[in-house]
Amino acid sequence: MIYLYISRQVLIGFLIAIAVILPLFSFFDLLDQLDDVGRGTYRITDAFLYTTMLLPRRFIQIAPFVALLGTVTALGKLAIHSELIAMRVAGLSPWRISLAPLSIGILLLLGVAILEQFIAPQLQQKAITYRAIALEQSAELGRNLGIWTRNEKNILRIGQIINNNKAATIEILQLDQEGFLAAHVLAQTAEIVDNETWELSNVIVRTFADNQITVAHHNTLNWSSFVSPEDIATLTKPPESLSPLELFRHVEFLRSTGQEADSYALALWRKIGSALMTIAMLLLSIPFVFGSIRSGLSNKLVFASLIGIAVYLLDQIIANTGLILQLNPALIALAPGFTIIMVANVWLRRTH
Repeated sequence: MIYLYISRQVLIGFLIAIAVILPLFSFFDLLDQLDDVGRGTYRITDAFLYTTMLLPRRFIQIAPFVALLGTVTALGKLAIHSELIAMRVAGLSPWRISLAPLSIGILLLLGVAILEQFIAPQLQQKAITYRAIALEQSAELGRNLGIWTRNEKNILRIGQIINNNKAATIEILQLDQEGFLAAHVLAQTAEIVDNETWELSNVIVRTFADNQITVAHHNTLNWSSFVSPEDIATLTKPPESLSPLELFRHVEFLRSTGQEADSYALALWRKIGSALMTIAMLLLSIPFVFGSIRSGLSNKLVFASLIGIAVYLLDQIIANTGLILQLNPALIALAPGFTIIMVANVWLRRTH
């Protein structure tokens, strides 16, 4: 019964934390979107819709904060009313008391996993597309750079994605067996017929052979593509907006074609690292409360908020620095969570 009582209190603490943090983050998203109101056909209602569609993604991002502040709120209330002291006198150790928050934390992670795989990516990608259409933007990566990808024998640049089956300003650099440029293909548009065939229109083909350049013009030309429409759609999306399964498949695609995959691999491992961080913050909150029973709940919450912000900023710094230094993505993503778990373990042992 005591575990059910603690679990209920922690669940209430989680709900309170969500009710406070999620609207706050969404409000900042809305303020950011209001700057674009008036551009193209983007209106206030569009800004609200965009912010609403990002709610599942924001919930996933605040899960570690919810675990920290929710547990501190619940156990802090128990500490203020001397209920934790009564539990300790009854023989419950901090480790045994922590089992109840951990069970609620696992439920939180289960909800996050469902959102991460099935709901948040789809809504975020729709929000990005909806906003781009309203702002009259095209799907591209980098100003005037387009989308670049390659395999062993081709380098492909797509200037614009018009829709799911049509692209504009296509450049294809075809390489010979030694890796030298054999041909350059420039097409005004491309119709994606299927996963393997593109129909290029208004095509100029320059062939390089025997120290000569041969130029040919074609109204239409079929090209055997090495990228599917799904791969192209993935290239136009921010890595964090992809589901774990989409990220895994795209990392495999990039590596199989000899391309740099660190940013996508890091995004994949950071999703795992976020789950680990949620458990870490939950464990950290338990000795934090036991070690400050005499202080008020408001002081605990302020201190916990500062810890959460510091950990969030440090995690961002480690991720960006690790990506620049080309460190192992798994190490970058998982190290902060494991470190906090070890700190919480040592702290909890000392409390015990």
